Amino acid sequence: MELVERDEQLRVLELLLNETLVRKGQVALLDGPAASGKTELLRVFAERAQKSGVLFLSASCSRSERALPFGVISQLVHSAVLPVDLQARLVRLVDEGVAEALAARSRGEPAELGQVFHGISLALLELAALDPLLIGVDDLRQVDTLSLQCLLYLIRRLRSARILAVLTDDIDPAPAQRPFGGELLRQPHFRRIRVAPLSEAGVAGLLARGDLPARLAPEFHAATGGNPLLLASLAEDHREVGTARPEGYGLAVLSCLHRGDLVRTRVARAVAVLGGQGSPEVLAALAVTDPDVVRQSCAALTAAGLLGDGVFRHPVGRQAVLDDLGPDDRIDLHRRAARLLHEQGALALTVAGHLIEAADVEPPWAVTVLLEAAEQALLSDRMELAADSLRLAHRASLGEADRAAIRARLAYAEWQVNPAAAAEHLDPLVAAMRADQLNRRDCMVLIRQLLWHGRADEAKDLLDRLRGSVAGQHPEAAAELRHTELWLTSVHPPLARRSRPPVRQPGADPALVTPKADPGLQSTAMLADMLARGRSHEALDRAELVLRDIDLNRSTSWAEESAMLALLVLISAGQAKSAAEWCDRLLGAAEGRRAPVWRAMFASARATIAVRQGELAAAAEYAEVALNQLARKSWGVAIGLPLGSLILAKTRMGRFEEAAQLLTYTVPDAMFGSRYGLPYLYARGNYYLATNHHHAALADFLSCGELMQGWRLEVSGLVPWRTSAAEAWLRLGNLEQARLLVHDQLAQPGTDGFRTRGASLRLLAALSPSPRRLSLLTEALELFESAGDCYEQARVLVDLSRVHYEADDKRRARKVFRRAWHLAKVCDAQPLCADLLSASSDLSTGAGAGEDSAGITSLTSSERRVAALAVIGYTNREIAGKLHITASTVEQHLTRVYRKLNVKRRNDLPLDLRAEPAPRIRLA
Repeated sequence: MELVERDEQLRVLELLLNETLVRKGQVALLDGPAASGKTELLRVFAERAQKSGVLFLSASCSRSERALPFGVISQLVHSAVLPVDLQARLVRLVDEGVAEALAARSRGEPAELGQVFHGISLALLELAALDPLLIGVDDLRQVDTLSLQCLLYLIRRLRSARILAVLTDDIDPAPAQRPFGGELLRQPHFRRIRVAPLSEAGVAGLLARGDLPARLAPEFHAATGGNPLLLASLAEDHREVGTARPEGYGLAVLSCLHRGDLVRTRVARAVAVLGGQGSPEVLAALAVTDPDVVRQSCAALTAAGLLGDGVFRHPVGRQAVLDDLGPDDRIDLHRRAARLLHEQGALALTVAGHLIEAADVEPPWAVTVLLEAAEQALLSDRMELAADSLRLAHRASLGEADRAAIRARLAYAEWQVNPAAAAEHLDPLVAAMRADQLNRRDCMVLIRQLLWHGRADEAKDLLDRLRGSVAGQHPEAAAELRHTELWLTSVHPPLARRSRPPVRQPGADPALVTPKADPGLQSTAMLADMLARGRSHEALDRAELVLRDIDLNRSTSWAEESAMLALLVLISAGQAKSAAEWCDRLLGAAEGRRAPVWRAMFASARATIAVRQGELAAAAEYAEVALNQLARKSWGVAIGLPLGSLILAKTRMGRFEEAAQLLTYTVPDAMFGSRYGLPYLYARGNYYLATNHHHAALADFLSCGELMQGWRLEVSGLVPWRTSAAEAWLRLGNLEQARLLVHDQLAQPGTDGFRTRGASLRLLAALSPSPRRLSLLTEALELFESAGDCYEQARVLVDLSRVHYEADDKRRARKVFRRAWHLAKVCDAQPLCADLLSASSDLSTGAGAGEDSAGITSLTSSERRVAALAVIGYTNREIAGKLHITASTVEQHLTRVYRKLNVKRRNDLPLDLRAEPAPRIRLA
């Protein structure tokens, strides 16, 4: 590793060496944080000194050799080639010293080694008389005691010797070395040289030398504190994988840590376990040491670049320290941390994290803390922590009712992340409900989850039990059951009781408003009821209130259901733009949440809205996002919502093979017993209609009608089955059946008046004589414009263009045609674009088609190809790309075309240009 920001230290060392060469012995201590580059600095300096003819004796201290007498002195003696007699003498003295030390240790007496120290020092002084001598001892804090005493003996005698001793140590010396440090300070030839971590500028310089961008310097400095060892490892990790790795940066952290003493290691492990939580007293108790020692250790770890603000600078470093613990030690630390933090009054979330890591439910307060932490975790979108807390609490020795309640909450927490995983709790919860071990709110949620997973028979059985048990109970229980019944009417109608309370204002309906009932369920019931009655317009304010307050109501298990119904109310009331704005807000908020079900449901709602606005590509994208958020098994019966939107969008975009592939997905049979089956059936019917399977399409549309009529949802506006069935009859040539359905639809009160009436009028125009078509289509166009549906506008405009041509009003037909083409391209509706191209060719050869024939025949083949593309709305650049010519050539061709046809702009070009049998245009 190259030295950076070490020029001053090298300069001082070289000055000391120069003084040594004139028989002025020197001692230098390189001190700095662990792994700050002291070893590398000593190595580089030693290489330079050796090139000047200096003899280098080196030793590296190690914690594992601290009990070895004269271990460091032995390394010095054997680290270089010495004169044979002198080296033999030194070896003999070391061996004598080791033997005497071991013998004294066996006798339990202190060793008398003054003669050995004197002999070794005298031999080294004689060696220095022959050649200048550099003695380097690295990591002095790990030196054995006898070697340290021998070094001190030598240092006192260096004043007139050609010896430079360079030692390295941490800023804070080990307790055993403090007397040695004090003795060094008294020596007149002693010099302390500070080796600090690298600055941010130094980090940038080091990165530049390693072919990494300097812009990473702030990030690297923050992660390492300028520690060269950590920097080198992090740089290598970035070159390999672009981020810190446990086997790179993590190992470097452990290397720095294990260089220190055991107390510092214990403190670092306690810091890693606590993760910044708890007071210094808790940290000291966990590390089993004094608070003063903790402060000193933390200061040293901070100086070494491991800690910053009391926590590990990088999560990989912290994880490496945790992984370095043995399983038993790790569990013990977390168990003790939980107790210490609980005694200190720490947050339940903090204490629960340690209980989970230790799998500890023994303290009498553990279950209470875990349950409190689970609720806090649910509110803060930490679903995994909530599930872990509840899972551990469920293992405690509790009564069956308590365990059932905990399991119910666990099922809800897991359902937020993965409904398929939560399904494993359904059988035990069903048994608990039958044993009267669940409260009524948990029963309602259980029934909802059973229905989600298509277990309608079990849900019906439990509903019947609930209906029977509620009779004569507290009004609050009866009210919540009525709320559930109302929800069923619009989501799972076959299970709902058919009797409904009389229609009243929502705020005054006692069946809907109960002060102590679940607010999420109340809102869900109110919206479901208004939707089922076809009174969505009256529930708009309530829907927006639900959407506005969704963050306040996340504690209820019905929050996302009420939000989805609120969006459906807006859609059904023709407020697609408002629904889109609300849904975009919810999706934006859901991005930061760790609840895939929320993201998936809101994305599926956004896909539904995009389809109704004619934004087909966006609809497909949202639907795919929704389906990718959850495994197909996790969607349960609700898969009909995103799958239906995706099939419909792909169909209208002309991607029939992709739509056909989607139709091969296996969907739950129970889906067709819920409202989620309607969008799927409707989309499948549209696919069949678009691919000329008219009887199959008619069957799906009529199935939608039978279900909605049987469920009493015919006025809800969920899917426009009548107009779609009428179109199928029209394609089959049965005009009478088509007319009956259209008139029937026009007679319905409906909720989404713009779209349903617009579609009815468009079909009625097709079934009416020519004089009536213009007014019907004009009104239909205005309705779709009000609804903001670009796709349906384009369909009406296609029909209008034909009507204008039949009326020989070419100028207006041309204008309508271009508008239809533009909208079809915006929607990415390729079948509509193809219809428009066909219509332009067919209609331009009809009555009055020869009006501009003289001018057109004067055009060259190239000019006609360019003009044919320009007339249907392609830009100059798009024409150039399609014909493989330059945009300038296109412009020149069009200039000549305008002159020959006597027009001023492309909007005046006659559509007869499409009558040329030019090559078929493939739309991108």
